Amino acid sequence: MEPEWSATAVLIPALNEEQALPSVLEALPLGRLHSVVVADNGSTDGTGEAARRLGARVVREERKGYGSACLAGIRHLAALPEPPDVLVFMDADHPEDAERLPELLLSLQSGADLVLGARLQEGGETGNVHIHARWGNRFILGAVRLLWGRQFQDLAPFRAIRFSQLLALDMDDEDWGWTLQMQIRAIQAGLTIVELLVPHRPRSVGRSKISGSLNASVRVGAKMFYTLARERLRGGFRR
Repeated sequence: MEPEWSATAVLIPALNEEQALPSVLEALPLGRLHSVVVADNGSTDGTGEAARRLGARVVREERKGYGSACLAGIRHLAALPEPPDVLVFMDADHPEDAERLPELLLSLQSGADLVLGARLQEGGETGNVHIHARWGNRFILGAVRLLWGRQFQDLAPFRAIRFSQLLALDMDDEDWGWTLQMQIRAIQAGLTIVELLVPHRPRSVGRSKISGSLNASVRVGAKMFYTLARERLRGGFRR
């Protein structure tokens, strides 16, 4: 079975990724996909120009925040005369994810609604390459298991979801709680969720916006706790 490339769009949020982004775009089958959208989150380098040069659509979103960039890209795709059937979220700095894209798409075609690419490190650990971020993720995911009864291995951005179901989740997190919010709301909506292990390598250019420093990881962790509390109040515990 072949992936349904022409019905699949890829969304790449990016902030100052002029150096890293080209390798990701070059790894994608741009000519076969519905579209590739780079949501430029107010970059001050040549991120947008690099994306256009390699054939991607560019949506500029000045409001800072990972979720803000994602929402801008989703609005752009939803407004098209023929929106995609499937949307894939990818990082702007990990070209190796493109190698596993067919697996995610085939899993959707086999009945999944949301497919998550859980990061597999060289030593066999899952989650972020930085230990402080990895343990923070485990704590958050433990809370998700306690509150909603679903065990996840990671909160990685690399994921694929049916576009209509994504819109139905009514996502609104504008910051680093985006991936967590999606996974919680997918549970609450009764979606079929599948996790696939995806070999992960440290980025070769630049530094991670989240786990590149302990201070950034602490800020992201605080945002995750806020998202947990907000989604708990919104949707309640598992039934």
